[in-house]
Amino acid sequence: MQLDANKFSWFQVPEDIKNLLVLAAQNWENTSESENYIQQALTQTGENTDVLVAAYRFFYYKNNYSLALQTTIKLLDKIKELEKFPDDWEQLKPILVSRKEEPQIRLYLNAYAASGLVLAKLGEIEEAKEISTKVKEIDEKHDFGAGILLDILTRPAEEDD
Repeated sequence: MQLDANKFSWFQVPEDIKNLLVLAAQNWENTSESENYIQQALTQTGENTDVLVAAYRFFYYKNNYSLALQTTIKLLDKIKELEKFPDDWEQLKPILVSRKEEPQIRLYLNAYAASGLVLAKLGEIEEAKEISTKVKEIDEKHDFGAGILLDILTRPAEEDD
């Protein structure tokens, strides 16, 4: 499969980074080689949010949930730093509610919900429930999937007849 980095004009990273991401996609079947390209892109860009999102998706779909979680945490920390978010959820929640339609805030909420999913995949069910509950409180449109995950995590086991 040939991918052209120029097709990703919306992707706000330098051309050499786009090329690394394209190489990762082209070498998808060779996990170690494709992961090497992702790691190079991460190393060269520091903590560019677009590259962090791409890396999260890569690691998630490669079932490398621990690296997916690490990448999501870096993304959350980066946005938290840029937006000067407070650490306390009760202080942060009204900020997220009032600004939830802004792209950067939506990215934060998506990443936070994704961290809940990855934690569930890693068996950290209580932490996943906590995160899903928090995101669901903000997400009346069900844009971030937290309600679905919470329903799955809290649904009683079906009994076999």
